[in-house]
Amino acid sequence: MKAFRDGRAILAFALLGIGLGGNLVHAEPIRSGYASTTLPTIDDTSSPAVDLGFSVKIYGQEFSQVYVNENGNLTFGAPLAQFTPTPLSSATTPILAPFFADVDVSLAGQITYGTGTVEGRPAFFATWTDVGYYATIDGADKRNDFQVVIIDRSDLSVGEFDLEFNYGVIEWESGDFSGGADGLGGTTARVGFGSGSSDSGQWMELDGSGLAGALLSGGANDLNQSTIRYSFENGLPVLVRNPDPDTGGGNNGGGNHGGDPVSPEVPEPASWALAAMGVIALFRWKRLSLLNPTPRPASTTD
Repeated sequence: MKAFRDGRAILAFALLGIGLGGNLVHAEPIRSGYASTTLPTIDDTSSPAVDLGFSVKIYGQEFSQVYVNENGNLTFGAPLAQFTPTPLSSATTPILAPFFADVDVSLAGQITYGTGTVEGRPAFFATWTDVGYYATIDGADKRNDFQVVIIDRSDLSVGEFDLEFNYGVIEWESGDFSGGADGLGGTTARVGFGSGSSDSGQWMELDGSGLAGALLSGGANDLNQSTIRYSFENGLPVLVRNPDPDTGGGNNGGGNHGGDPVSPEVPEPASWALAAMGVIALFRWKRLSLLNPTPRPASTTD
């Protein structure tokens, strides 16, 4: 299981006796078929500010543009050239990080981004295809495939959105300048998102972030051929949107919330007030359409 733990959603499920269990998506989860721009093959580069085509609220801040950064993340307000993945609590700008690590596309792979639609809703896509780690000498040592999709949910309220982290093959976890050797060990990848503040409740990380081997095949939090989904309401990540169990499942599970591990079985005493909010979120769930975890081309816009 792997997704982020938000206190409100987790505790609501616990109160209702419902677990956050999910099945791995074994079909290729990365969305394809949208018009895209290719990021230049310059080490630690970033795109210019790119229009999303809609606005998003992230921890109380509203944005309509995003930066696509080579090293496995999107940021808002400013680009990020950093290549060694520090904890997302240390980020100084809002960040969405499907795989924050030292990416190298100088010899192989590419990073593309663009807009399209998902189930008729405007969406922004950024995809890292067959990317290596710094410095990949032969260009074919180890490769990673991953993607972030931001889906407009202004049909619910302005600034609300659904977030997907989609993964194909994940073979490496670190760059040579981050203490790794042959793409392994050292300071390893971080997966999650944050507001640009270290305050409690202002960031989340996937279990296994920063732990050698955890996100690789056979690891405790194996990302291969998987999808993580989350929803932002009123600028906050409030609900893990579980996939329809009849369509193959998704990844919903553990993580760190604001720096403190949150247990799905035993709520923290100080979090009971958040539990009520989670129950309300569950009732709101009925009006939210579920995302399809099976392979699905996205329609395109220029």
